[in-house]
Amino acid sequence: MGGALLRGLLAAGVYEPAQLTVFDASAERTQAVAQEFGVVAGQSLEEVARDAQALLLAVKPQVIGAALEPLRDILTPQQTLISIAAGVSTAQLESHFSQPVPVVRVMPNTPALVGQGASAICLGAHANEEHRALGHRIFGAVGLSVDTQEKLMDAVTGLSGSGPAYVYLFIEALSDAGVKMGLPRDVSTRLAAQTVLGGAQMVLETGMHPGELKDNVTSPGGTTIAALHALENRAFRAAVYDAVEASANRSRELSG
Repeated sequence: MGGALLRGLLAAGVYEPAQLTVFDASAERTQAVAQEFGVVAGQSLEEVARDAQALLLAVKPQVIGAALEPLRDILTPQQTLISIAAGVSTAQLESHFSQPVPVVRVMPNTPALVGQGASAICLGAHANEEHRALGHRIFGAVGLSVDTQEKLMDAVTGLSGSGPAYVYLFIEALSDAGVKMGLPRDVSTRLAAQTVLGGAQMVLETGMHPGELKDNVTSPGGTTIAALHALENRAFRAAVYDAVEASANRSRELSG
């Protein structure tokens, strides 16, 4: 995800390579990323943090404490910490610092890798609209970014955080169904993926309700209504509700 954000920021011209510094616990990885993107390689976490206007934390939730401990007395209220660590609250992040550091918490998803991410942003107790704008500047470079309340972050995880997996499963099922009906695998998969992409783009670009768009391709007594009836008979909607709820509940358990 860190690499996706670097690529998006540079491609969108949000920052120049010389303005960005990277650091990884592995010196080899740090050098590799710096060479790949033409950005600056940080020599130590403390050095990077002292010089940064904003510090983007892209680590697993279970290593948050170890990652932030060296920065307890380094980060100041004039800087911004942006975290994409799932399930780690702004209050938990703030507790790692001796000063009131502005924190922006973000839940992105993996399509950011191709510039089509969906990210939700919330602010910590010491952050303001300037920090919110910074979050949107960064994550808007790799897709859609929206504001949310922190109490809804588990719901965001269930919907868009885990959501790409649901979509991949749906595309795979569509492709399998096409193969069953005689289509070659490569043709079936491309048609399935493009159908999902096109449908999503219609929702975003027209602003129409998905139900209205559905009705527009559903003729009385036609093929589409027969297919929709089959999906409803198998509780398609209820299965989606249950998937989002299960993911959100699991996110709540992990963050607790």
